[in-house]
Amino acid sequence: VHLIPVNPVREDGLNPKSRKRIMPDLLTEPPAIDPVYEAHVYCNIPSIAERSMEGHAPHYFKLVSVQVLIRHGDRYPLYAIPKTKRPDIDCMLVPSRKPSHPQLEAFIKHMSKGSAAQMDGSLSSLPRFPSHSLCEMGELTQTGVVQHLRNGQLLREIYINKHKLLPGDWTAKQLYLETTGKSRTLQSALALLYTFLPDFDWKKINMRHQWSTIFCSGSCDCPMRNHYLEEEQRRQYSLRVKNNDLEKIYVDMAKIVGIPTRQLRASNPVDSLLCYFCHNVSFPCTKTGCIGMEHFKVIKRHQLEDERERQDKKLYFLYALLATHPLLNQTVSRLQRIAEGKKEEVFVLYSAHDVTLSPVLSALGITEARFPRFAARLVFELWQDGKRPKEHFIRILYNGADVTFQTSFCKDHYKRSSKPMCPLEKFVNFVKRDMFLIFNSTSYYDACRRRAL
Repeated sequence: VHLIPVNPVREDGLNPKSRKRIMPDLLTEPPAIDPVYEAHVYCNIPSIAERSMEGHAPHYFKLVSVQVLIRHGDRYPLYAIPKTKRPDIDCMLVPSRKPSHPQLEAFIKHMSKGSAAQMDGSLSSLPRFPSHSLCEMGELTQTGVVQHLRNGQLLREIYINKHKLLPGDWTAKQLYLETTGKSRTLQSALALLYTFLPDFDWKKINMRHQWSTIFCSGSCDCPMRNHYLEEEQRRQYSLRVKNNDLEKIYVDMAKIVGIPTRQLRASNPVDSLLCYFCHNVSFPCTKTGCIGMEHFKVIKRHQLEDERERQDKKLYFLYALLATHPLLNQTVSRLQRIAEGKKEEVFVLYSAHDVTLSPVLSALGITEARFPRFAARLVFELWQDGKRPKEHFIRILYNGADVTFQTSFCKDHYKRSSKPMCPLEKFVNFVKRDMFLIFNSTSYYDACRRRAL
């Protein structure tokens, strides 16, 4: 919060202290990008307890459902920088090693008893916690497990202890759990669940497998979604080609490593470098030299500029609307059923990826949101008005911040309403109807086959 001192204005209208304007004009100057600060935010290293706005409502409101969409926690890179030593990170869970969590030891014990859980298809063959002394590519780290143990603990304090969302004798039908088929998403879901419902009965756990990273289930056939994604990838490419600083850095790094620039670029070095950075490990060196913080800053700055341009150009927004409709439609339908009095699936957990959360934020119109950090969480709360039990409202929170009134469908409601929430029907109308207006369509099927206006 910027506290801006207000100087007294004399009767003649002149400001007695108007010597110099120090504050920048916030309307015209975009804030300078600090790549190192943004990288720290992205790492999301567990430190002090965070404040969150989940579960805040007037006292006469009753919480009736919570749906949570998470990104997996901190992971080992998906790509290696060729001809360099991989970052030396241990994926064994060691409670005495930082970052740790008071429940980490109990979590490991509980996970080893998990054979009674019902796991869809290939999920049952995945390990329930990471256990390699040198992490495998894409494996969840101890940091990643701890991030979600903290998420689960925070959500428990608010939704179980305070709001009694689930009774002590909750049943399998009151939960809906779904994850993609990667060990890092399954393990992240189990870590969150373990502190949310400590020592849960494995027989009550039914984990569904989602094969699609955008959770489109049976509605994945959408030619125009693919078209907008290709257009968006073209935009990304042309921005990268125009960035001379980035090209110089790639050339320099390729020389250090001893490979063609093209090959270095293809290895997506930012993914690897972020792992060194988040784990406070020195960037890799060769006989020729070392990759350094300057290389990292330029690549990270470009990534942040790309996100900014992505918001402005709207191609990604069109992709996002079509990519996320199946998931949002499922969410809205479930909220409607609960508003009608159904008591099933009152707590929902989707464990997913940055490529799942990012389009959901974009489709909802939350343009100010940062790119999903490790262990990011997006929460949909459904509330019943105690004075008018037929009326239901939603709140949407991103990493604990209330973003309900940043959404395209509830921006205007905020100005007219005394309640700090959004009527459920506004969300329903958006998902069932208004999402398609930009495509001059009235249905998902039609929008998937028609160009935007």
